[in-house]
Parts: sequence; C-alpha cells; structure tokens
Amino acid sequence: MMQVLVVDDEPLARSRLRTLLGDCTAPPAVLAAEAGNAAQAMEHLRRRGFDAVLLDIHMPGADGLALAHALRGLPEPPLVVFVTAYAEHAVQAFELEAVDYLTKPVRLERLQVALQKVERLVLAGRGLQPDSSAETLVIQDRGRTERVPLAEVLYFKAELKYITVRTAAKSYILDASLSELEERHAAQFLRVHRNALVARRAVRSLEKHYDPEEGEGWALRLNGIDELLAVSRRQLTAVREALGS
Repeated sequence: MMQVLVVDDEPLARSRLRTLLGDCTAPPAVLAAEAGNAAQAMEHLRRRGFDAVLLDIHMPGADGLALAHALRGLPEPPLVVFVTAYAEHAVQAFELEAVDYLTKPVRLERLQVALQKVERLVLAGRGLQPDSSAETLVIQDRGRTERVPLAEVLYFKAELKYITVRTAAKSYILDASLSELEERHAAQFLRVHRNALVARRAVRSLEKHYDPEEGEGWALRLNGIDELLAVSRRQLTAVREALGS
C-alpha cells in the first residue's frame, strides 16, 4: 500500500484528495498523513517516511516549491506530485524533479496515472517490477464509477479528446492520453496506428485491408471481436515481429 502525505492549506482540497486516494486501486494508496503548511509537513517527514507527497504550490509561509526543494535534502526523500490550481509553475516543478503535475480539480484517473509513475520509480529503486496482472482502469461512465480489469481490454483507440476502451463485452470512454497509456502498458499493448494500441495477447491475424481514407493496407483481427483495426505502414514491421513472437 503506497504511503502518501497530502500537503495543502485548504481543508476542502485535502478532503477531496483523501476521498480520491480511498478510491485508488491501481496502485492502492493510503493517506498516511496530511498537513496544512510546509512546517507541518516537515514535522511528519521527520517522524516517518512516505512514498509520495501530493503537494500544493500556493500556501501561506513557505510555498510548495520551497518545500519540494527542502525535501531534496532528506536522506530518503519522498517522490513529489504537485497538485495546484495554477499551470504556470509546471516548468519549475519539473526542474525540482517532480514526478507529475496535477491541476485542480483533480480527477481520479489522472491521480492514478501519477501514482503509477510513483510506483514504478519506487519499485525500480528496490529492483522490483509492478504486478500488472491485477491492474484495473477506473472509468467514469454516466455518473457511475466502474473498474475494468486491464487484462480484459482488447484495444485503446483515440477518438477526438477521449480514448475508447474496448473489451469483448463492451466499449467505454476514458479521459486519458494514448501516449501515457502506451508508456505505462508497453509490455501488454502494442502501437499499431497513431490512434490505436492493441493487447498483444489478443492479436489473432494480420490481413490485407482496404480503408476508404487510407486505401490499400493492413489490418489486425483480434480475438473476441469482429472489428478490424487498421495498421499503419510505419507500425507494420513491429506488428509482424509481435505476431512472430
């Protein structure tokens, strides 16, 4: 269970993060402590260690950037994820080696992406790898929250500002970035087109295909669905290598 310290001078903001952390499943995380300012945060950090700090920038006294700089002097500093209503400090944040930069109001999907980055770095420091077999996607669907096991996903496809998540039984809409999904799940998913990732385990065959927009080309047939997914010429070699393995 990832140990998280939340630092924000606004009680409502801390309450929101407390709720979101309780909903995190991939990876599971717990709010181990919270602080309303930098001084309180340092008191917690002197008493115990944390995997991550969710850190606001605009606070009375020493701000979040100053606290992040101070954290670098600790023997075992936690990883920093900035959480702020302002986007103009992103460059400074990453100069301080922040893992991620979230803007308020924080969405659960976006928080989980940040914590997954933290998890990879923490485990890499211990010489371990994350267990992706039980990983789930948290999807907001018509006012309800649904957890979809990653092992059931056949493909991710970029559609305008959203990602279609396809399983054998259903399609979902995910507010995410295809490049982030590719980075996080490269071991399980293969880029086949600029707008699509497919589950390596689901690839059935590569077929000649005519697309009205792109003309003659190639497409993938996946286990579990009838739909064909176009393969770009750029990715054709990688797809053939994946099929061969």
